[in-house]
Amino acid sequence: MALPQTPESNPIDYIDDEDFISLDIPLEMADERLDKVLAGSLPDYSRNRLKAWVEAGAVIVDGKVTKARYLLRGGENIKVFPQAMPEQFAFSSEDIPLDVVYEDADLIVINKPPGLVVHPAAGNWSGTLLNGLLFRFPELKMLPRAGIVHRLDKDTSGLMVVARTSHAQTLLVRQLQDRTVGRRYLAFVWGDAPSQGKVLASVGRDQRDRLKMTAGSPQGKPAATLFRRLTRGLIGASPVALLECRLETGRTHQIRVHLESLGFPLIGDPVYRKKTPGAAKNLEFHRQALHAYALSLQHPSKNGLMTWFRVPPQDILDLLPQLGMSEEVLPNEATVLASMQNESQTCT
Repeated sequence: MALPQTPESNPIDYIDDEDFISLDIPLEMADERLDKVLAGSLPDYSRNRLKAWVEAGAVIVDGKVTKARYLLRGGENIKVFPQAMPEQFAFSSEDIPLDVVYEDADLIVINKPPGLVVHPAAGNWSGTLLNGLLFRFPELKMLPRAGIVHRLDKDTSGLMVVARTSHAQTLLVRQLQDRTVGRRYLAFVWGDAPSQGKVLASVGRDQRDRLKMTAGSPQGKPAATLFRRLTRGLIGASPVALLECRLETGRTHQIRVHLESLGFPLIGDPVYRKKTPGAAKNLEFHRQALHAYALSLQHPSKNGLMTWFRVPPQDILDLLPQLGMSEEVLPNEATVLASMQNESQTCT
């Protein structure tokens, strides 16, 4: 149905007439706020949900859309058109282009582009990697999180593995817990980073800013990041470096938090950038310069090590000359895959 048109409303199609909730407001409720009356009359719905319906124009007072703070006169009729909340569509399939590097009956390896959220959550209930996976691989709807066993941040690019069966998902999660999955990243940072190092610092939620993580948090989980410098560069007088990072653990924002704690924030990072120099304004790069370029794991059923490699996306390749670096400094696929093979054999 189309809601009545008023100066405050736009044409929006809502659910069928018979699905609305009708409330007749008694005269004694005069001068009560609309949101308060709704909360008291409809206790099965949260205040936030009711407020969202009011703001969406799905609550009609005597045929008119109004505001949550509207003061009732008493005697009005209110129609509430319950709206499906975004999270109800979180696990729907969407035709989202995916760069599938490898697939078989057990697993899928994806080269995730920057800007793609991995899993639906508040603020991103659709348009995620999970939605795209469900479109291309409908059988994943039978698995928890559609087979996703680890994540990359929205603006981090690179390789991820997704399980295709419950057996594979269990074994891949176990490998992640046992720290036997090989993950290598390219990280472009501000500062004159040392030739190599290892960061051992817990990572936990920042108590002052719940949207951020922090290193060394007493409530955090143990985390370890190894790094080695591949090359140096300059932007004006500001030193920069390209690092190869290896994860021994996989905490939220781990590389970003660990490197910033050393004074080497990622170029382009919009969150972890306390010590970013003024030269940053001269760069045409607006995401954290982080790419998961190599991945290795024991195949769940083939009982052998498999490795994958992907060069960074074009935006990072375009960043190199701005930093005084060439593509020749990037790791070589054959060398990296051989190194990861040897590393796996050493660990076992």
